[in-house]
Amino acid sequence: MKTEKPILQDLHGRDHAYLRISLIERCNLRCTYCMPEEGVKLSPKNHLMTYKEIYTIAKTFVDNGVTKIRLTGGEPLIRKDIPTILEKLSTLPVELSITSNAVIIDKFIDVLKANHVNKINVSLDSLDAAKFKHITRRHEFKKVYNNILLLVKEGFTVKVNAVLMKGFNDNEIIDFINFTKDLPISVRFIEFMPFDGNKWDMSKMVSYAEVMEYVNASFLKENIERLQDAPNDTSKNYKIEGYKGSFAIISSVTNPFCDSCNRLRLTANGQLKNCLFSSTESDLLTTLRKGKSIEPVIQKAVQAKFKVRGGMDTLKKLQEPKLHNNNRSMITIGG
Repeated sequence: MKTEKPILQDLHGRDHAYLRISLIERCNLRCTYCMPEEGVKLSPKNHLMTYKEIYTIAKTFVDNGVTKIRLTGGEPLIRKDIPTILEKLSTLPVELSITSNAVIIDKFIDVLKANHVNKINVSLDSLDAAKFKHITRRHEFKKVYNNILLLVKEGFTVKVNAVLMKGFNDNEIIDFINFTKDLPISVRFIEFMPFDGNKWDMSKMVSYAEVMEYVNASFLKENIERLQDAPNDTSKNYKIEGYKGSFAIISSVTNPFCDSCNRLRLTANGQLKNCLFSSTESDLLTTLRKGKSIEPVIQKAVQAKFKVRGGMDTLKKLQEPKLHNNNRSMITIGG
């Protein structure tokens, strides 16, 4: 039963209606910005949420106001019980979506459709096969590219997420935008963010302003259309006149969207993170396994949420390694 107090409202008046659930810490790619070169220490299997625990925790959030759930990883589709998880979660009154690297997503088209998962985010950081191999440490570009085309053909709403890194793929910004010319997809450029082991520094980051410099130098001003952003949107959306698709910029570093943030994250081992940048976590799984209510833990975690980027409210603070090195690597948070 829903509690009387809005447990998903923080002290800054933000209501949290969007929950991202990581299903697994493992992945079939090894992206450098997501996973340290030496790998990560994985949680023991019995420390990970079972499909029943995922459903129980998700239902608690839904009972308290969550209307959107996105499944992430690692790569969520390599979890063996993913069909069961989708089937269970699809019974909840939420919009259910998934983020995948699309390497094996062609095997799950029917399962996704059967459980009303219509929105797919695909991680793709280069349209060049050699660069793709460099960033992912795997030879899977052709498969990912073809699966994006397959998803579009099958009627899914597809967003392609590209993490920009200076000197690596910033020269592909216009190629990515032109990728939307004949495909009804949204390409989203994401500023490189600091996580444990990804060797982040500001010099590697391509900012929102720099992306727009490329755009303005390549297209006529009157052909660049600024789209209306959705409520609580993390991205600033654009399209080129005559193109079927669109592009967007997620500027978590230089122009954060914290004022309208409505997101919470649940890691595969049942830890609640109230912010992607936060180094603190709240243990929901242990509380659940003890047979206790997780609602007080959720409320305390939500009310402890900082106003901006886990307390790093200036770029100077963001550049202090000690302030973000205690955060997990991205693969164990959930993309």
